Amino acid sequence: MKIIKKIILASIIITFVLILNLKSGLNNNMVLADTTLKAGISLVENVPKGLFGTWRVVAVLENTDSPEVFRNKSADLWNLSRNNNVMNLSNPFTGASADLAVEFVKGNVIKFTKEGVSDNKKLTDTVEIKLDGNRFTGKNYLTLKTLSSTDNSVIKVQSAVYVLAGEKISGMSVLDK
Repeated sequence: MKIIKKIILASIIITFVLILNLKSGLNNNMVLADTTLKAGISLVENVPKGLFGTWRVVAVLENTDSPEVFRNKSADLWNLSRNNNVMNLSNPFTGASADLAVEFVKGNVIKFTKEGVSDNKKLTDTVEIKLDGNRFTGKNYLTLKTLSSTDNSVIKVQSAVYVLAGEKISGMSVLDK
């Protein structure tokens, strides 16, 4: 009798999971972290190889609640690399480097996040780009949280959205996928 109860419970759970996936409206081509990690494959493996290399990136402020904090325009170099299942973004000018959390990959659309903490500030960058040959376009959503020095609670939140345009200047061929 215990085996029958376990089989019924397992069937209910499997049915529930299948129904949730159908009701979620997710596209089968979209790879999400939870389903991919369960299968033992990192999302980084789905990132098109053409994204890796060095990019000249221009960012133009689209909107912000704190114009005194965020610049209107910036030009930068991004070196996007991969080491096993870890994607990294480094800037050869500033020496900054951060591992990225790849949130989804759908064809040539890639979304990743990086966080950094300095003093009592926590900056979260969420970047969504569309790769098109030796170029990409996209958006960068920034959230800057000021933290209390006594209990690390959030004192202030400031945000900005930048429109991005990137041009590849060196690295793997975008023809290799």
